[in-house]
Amino acid sequence: MRAASLARYLPSEGVRLDVLTARNASAVGSDSTLLAEIPAEVTVHRTITLDLPFSIRKRIKRLLAGGRRADAPATGSPVPAKASFLKRAVQGMLQPDPQVTWLPVLSRAARRIIRKRNIELVLITVPPFSSLLLVEKLRKEFPHLAIVADFRDEWISTSFDRVNFLFSSSERARESAERTEANTIRNASAVVAVTEAARRVIRGRFPQEPDDKFHLIPNGFDATKLRGSVTLPEPRTDGKIIVTYIGTVYASTEPTTLVEGLRTLPSALKSKFTLRFIGHIEESSFREALLGLGEMVELRGFLPQREALSAMNETDYVLLINHDPLNVGGKFYDYVGGGKPILGTVHPEGETRRLLDELRAGWWAGNHDVEGIRQLFLDAAARGNRIRSEFQPDLKKIAQYERKVLAQRYARLLHYIAGRGENSESHAEAAQSGEGGE
Repeated sequence: MRAASLARYLPSEGVRLDVLTARNASAVGSDSTLLAEIPAEVTVHRTITLDLPFSIRKRIKRLLAGGRRADAPATGSPVPAKASFLKRAVQGMLQPDPQVTWLPVLSRAARRIIRKRNIELVLITVPPFSSLLLVEKLRKEFPHLAIVADFRDEWISTSFDRVNFLFSSSERARESAERTEANTIRNASAVVAVTEAARRVIRGRFPQEPDDKFHLIPNGFDATKLRGSVTLPEPRTDGKIIVTYIGTVYASTEPTTLVEGLRTLPSALKSKFTLRFIGHIEESSFREALLGLGEMVELRGFLPQREALSAMNETDYVLLINHDPLNVGGKFYDYVGGGKPILGTVHPEGETRRLLDELRAGWWAGNHDVEGIRQLFLDAAARGNRIRSEFQPDLKKIAQYERKVLAQRYARLLHYIAGRGENSESHAEAAQSGEGGE
């Protein structure tokens, strides 16, 4: 959605935009209606990638993981030698991630487009992190080309220190990732992160680089899609409290502690809540945990974006789960933009918690605090109609995260990096500090 919003809004900011993407990219789901939002003047180039369909890739991951979840910690149980050998072989070929199979086609297409279209600046947004391998290749061939590396997620700390993904589960994988990131930072003209915590972490690994290479442009929400969701619903005659989660349930948003906390609620109180999950649930164990809550939970699966966002019209609260201290899920911004109060189970020292408090966007409990989660829902039930007086979001600060506003900031940064904007110290300071945003 970050890339799509830039494609939607950058052309009106004096950026002639070419988009290079894969025709058959693997994805949890697709929403072709979003293409209608891309201006006609944007030139889209599509190539073939050898990436496998999402469902097949998930089955292979489970096979290589020896029957355990691909993102679960390794246990003491032995892995069959055949599976272990196959795992090492596949991991060795697909570094830093399975999308590396796109790189040969991507490299050829990028070089051709740069020459043919007289490209002045290339913006590479990741993940998939294998696309960063393009940075060094382009720098060698185009020494004066402006190149921006856009990190939608922080890579090294998240993938290797916090989540044990299948392709981040070996020392060789870590060395490969660190080498790729270092080459990227050295050869890029600028590096953009989406949270201040991520910017500091990435910048801290490269103290030899100038500080004005590292910038912050946060994610945001599209106000044109959320205008119908800015008011709180009228009290329900049946006394029900609807809580809606929108987005994928995966390692960084897994719900087991939430489920544990909800199980401790009194039966009469549990019957008041309906938790609706809209989106793909990545692991069967996550699905089973949620279904263990019985009639309290509805699993609606993947929906097109407009349908998913419109579901916030009929909800009392939106549910946020985030175990990651550095990265903020895109759904957070849709939640605050939609004007719905958040019930969050989040890392108590993370960026999500900080933003929740700063924007006065709702209430939260620690992501591993079972009693805190129980109390979070007890308070929601007791709050009742007082929510209209107690929920007072900071609308002025929230407005700074509207995607069109952020695209304008990004455009100013791109003009500056390409040498077409004001070369002033004030501009560089604003870009680094996130002025007008996070």
